[in-house]
Order: sequence, then structure tokens, then C-alpha cells
Amino acid sequence: MKKPLIEKIPLDQGVAALSQAFNGLKNAEQIRAFLIDLCTPAELEALADRWHVVEPLTQAIPYRQIHDDTGVSVTTIGRVARCLERGAGGYVLALKNLRKGNTP
Repeated sequence: MKKPLIEKIPLDQGVAALSQAFNGLKNAEQIRAFLIDLCTPAELEALADRWHVVEPLTQAIPYRQIHDDTGVSVTTIGRVARCLERGAGGYVLALKNLRKGNTP
């Protein structure tokens, strides 16, 4: 088996590089363009579904009702709930900034 020409970088370095790329973008339109180029349609749908359930989860709406209202799977809702509870805090920061009007 051939060795790749470019070595795969560790996940934390890749995430740091992506974070820097996002940080360099100036507004929502630029971020949207970057996301469309970066992700497949299925990946974009999965990301959008996750973000769509953050707000109702913070309002303690039951998973089944969120599913019925959004069509997002209960499994995905549960994963987002776990991130809200034990994740890095990104969902909470983004939601807080959005509520304050601090969007790019």
C-alpha cells in the first residue's frame, strides 16, 4: 500500500486550522459560502439539524416534542443534549452571541 504524499494531521490540529479559517471570515455570507464548499449536502443537513434543536433543548422541551416539531431524529437530539450538558460549550456560546446580536 502506498504511503500518502501528505501526512494526515492530528484531529486537534485540523480543528485548530478550521477554527482559524472560520475566524478569518468576515460575515455570515462568507461563512455560508465556506460551509457550502467544505461540506457535502448531507453534512450540511446534519449540522443544520443539530443547530435547529439547540434552542428547544435549552427550553427543556421534551425530545419527542422536538422530534415531532422539527423532524430531527431523537438520536440526534440526544447527542446535542449531551453536548449541551458535557460538551466544550460551543453551542451555548453561539446561542448566547446570537441572542445578544453578536453575529458576524
